[in-house]
Amino acid sequence: MRYGKFVSSENESIDEVMAVVMPAGQSYTGLSQAEIFCHGGRQVASLILDEIVKSGARTAEPGEFTKLAFLSGKIDLSKAEAVAEIISANTEQSYRAAREHLLGNYSKLIDDIYSDLISLLAQVEASIDFPEEELSPNETKALLKLSDKNINQISSLLETYKGGKIIKEGFKIALAGKTNAGKSSLFNQLLKEQRAIVAPTEGTTRDFLSEWIDIDGYAINIIDTAGIRKDAEHVEKIGQESAKKIIEDSDLTLWMFDQTDKDAFEKAHSNSQEIKAREILLVANKSDLISSEKWSKQSNQTLNIVETSCKTGEGIKELQRKILEIIRANAKDSSSGVIVTSRRHQKKLKAALSHLRIARKHIEVSESPDITAFELRMGANELEEITGRIYNEQILGEIFSKFCIGK
Repeated sequence: MRYGKFVSSENESIDEVMAVVMPAGQSYTGLSQAEIFCHGGRQVASLILDEIVKSGARTAEPGEFTKLAFLSGKIDLSKAEAVAEIISANTEQSYRAAREHLLGNYSKLIDDIYSDLISLLAQVEASIDFPEEELSPNETKALLKLSDKNINQISSLLETYKGGKIIKEGFKIALAGKTNAGKSSLFNQLLKEQRAIVAPTEGTTRDFLSEWIDIDGYAINIIDTAGIRKDAEHVEKIGQESAKKIIEDSDLTLWMFDQTDKDAFEKAHSNSQEIKAREILLVANKSDLISSEKWSKQSNQTLNIVETSCKTGEGIKELQRKILEIIRANAKDSSSGVIVTSRRHQKKLKAALSHLRIARKHIEVSESPDITAFELRMGANELEEITGRIYNEQILGEIFSKFCIGK
């Protein structure tokens, strides 16, 4: 590393900088590379960059440095994708998942499965060379055992995608219920700030509000939707239709109701059953206005309910604990650390699993080894596309276009 001045083409000193030159094979990209460290102001960095471009360089495309690292064999494709994941990670859980990919633990698992699959393929192809010699029962049994091992490994990995998707994309929660149930107040309580307008007038929330919070390292998207009521006017009805779509698309719906209402629980339970939600948690609000003795009799009718007071904050911590419990139940297969977070990888693993299952059936019924080998090769190709042994420009373009410039 050298210290000196960066001088413009007009011999004007722009800044005091440090610079380091990395020879081919010893840089991030694998190519000859230089880095300049200037002071952190935007203007000085811009002036230096302009001078470099004037000298014949060009600005990098999104993800181009990481793409070069992949093309020069410094990293595989799953590690390259992990670079983008670790940059965009905004919670501890998403960071940990991305870190496992970047450190190569995920690639190693894929490579281990691939090696087993190639071993199986080699044994099947050996029987093609000697078609007159049929496989013995013991040989067939050994091939089926190895097939089952591969199938179980990929199946187990695929099971982690549900939790991996939550970790990478976040857990979506819709706040729903009748008007004036306290949805906006709960929204503010969870955000710990006055984000939504709270008023005694019914139908205050016409459109939805969306914000992100972090609970124990999980990114959670909270959406405050318009209240549901029959006598809503036109604009409010539009908001209610939007609310129904959000509910259908959410991982969890918190259906709120005002427990000071007569028959509040029965109405809420009935109304919540009519909506198309993946999972519902009833939230009984305004506990500060009702006796606990009266409510305790109703609460015994269901376990999937939490009592709160958005005015006093009572029950909010219990609600957060319950939400975290539900998230962990949905992400239970992601506890190993090596998990699938990429939709692209999920599709490739599903395709590989399908080919392996077909191949296993062929082995079981003593089908032609040529047909079995074809299915095994196709399965191996799907795994190779995950790590980048097989790739095309379309795949690379899709992956690296999501990177920011300079990475």
